[in-house]
Amino acid sequence: MFVDRVLSGMRPTGSLHLGHYHGVLKNWVKLQHEYECYFFVADWHALTTHYDTPEVIERNVWDMVIDWLAAGVDPSQATLFIQSQLPEHAELHLLLSMITPLGWLERVPTYKDQQEKLAEKDLSTYGFLGYPLLQSADILIYRANLVPVGEDQVPHIEFTREIARRFNHIYGREPGFEEKAEAAIKKLGGKRSKVYVDLRTRYQEQGDGEALVAARALIEEAQNLSMGDRERLFGYIEGGGKMILSEPRALLTEASRMPGLDGQKMSKSYNNTISLREDADSVTKKIRTMPTDPARVRRTDPGDPAKCPVWQLHEVYSNQSVRDWVQAGCRSAGIGCLECKQPVIDGVLDEQRPMRERAEAYLQDPTLVRNIIADGCEKARELAQDTMREVRESMGLRYT
Repeated sequence: MFVDRVLSGMRPTGSLHLGHYHGVLKNWVKLQHEYECYFFVADWHALTTHYDTPEVIERNVWDMVIDWLAAGVDPSQATLFIQSQLPEHAELHLLLSMITPLGWLERVPTYKDQQEKLAEKDLSTYGFLGYPLLQSADILIYRANLVPVGEDQVPHIEFTREIARRFNHIYGREPGFEEKAEAAIKKLGGKRSKVYVDLRTRYQEQGDGEALVAARALIEEAQNLSMGDRERLFGYIEGGGKMILSEPRALLTEASRMPGLDGQKMSKSYNNTISLREDADSVTKKIRTMPTDPARVRRTDPGDPAKCPVWQLHEVYSNQSVRDWVQAGCRSAGIGCLECKQPVIDGVLDEQRPMRERAEAYLQDPTLVRNIIADGCEKARELAQDTMREVRESMGLRYT
């Protein structure tokens, strides 16, 4: 039976903080129980902006994987690997670059945005211009059909869909395509073959969209088809050639509501973060010294939670009764700011406690992490090599 496949990665650009947990990792932990998931360390992507400080990347890779494991990402449920350990990513990126119009890359919204944000770095490199295409290769090589992203990343997924479409249009007409598609129909079995043919006729002659959806579902449910035959049948029903690269869909995720210690979004660039596995004493000190409502100069001065960064953390970590207590106590000066901060401290430490416990085994024995990644790379490579065999063949690069 067809299984939805999720692909997502993170750049190893520094220690992960609670913003990463609430924005990405919590979602990964949920997804790993619902889909076939592949999560990777995007170390080549880190080089697009940190090419002059590679030691930063090397230092952060293993720490980040431990953070994933600490957050609850389970290697028995998801495949974890490092991008640069699978050269197939680079090969597909290179081959896709042969057909990618330069204007498509220059149109990606984040290209100019990032150049402006990182004005202190020289980003007039092909690596930086081409990173959306490398991102596309990361997705397409695993035929991932779901990519968890926020609203701002949707253009990257649409770009990937356009690349897949263009590749299939140029290279999808393999020799003897119709004959191979007809042979694949027979593999569906007598009853399903007839249904497929009827649905194909309805779609191609009447433009029946429901027939197309039904046919795709029929193909996905067929268990005895190779990946090549499956893609041929997808392409055949739509009147084109073989779908060599599958078009992914964006799996929209909620924007993280995790505020930093100063009320702005939690980010290393604002120096307002709490690390995923930060020491309890450090966490306590950071929260106790957070700024509060400027109107509360003295303990007896009433305040307004809406003007206090601590309130934003209460919205993440406190239940309704505690939030009611904060609202009443702050506005009446019935509680002091340190009293108000204590439930937040308790909430953060409670969230971090299982993370520290899970991380301990990997910190004590780093080979455990390396073995997880080695196993993940091996599993991911099987999929990547399968895709690359078809890509090379379709481009006339199979010489054996």
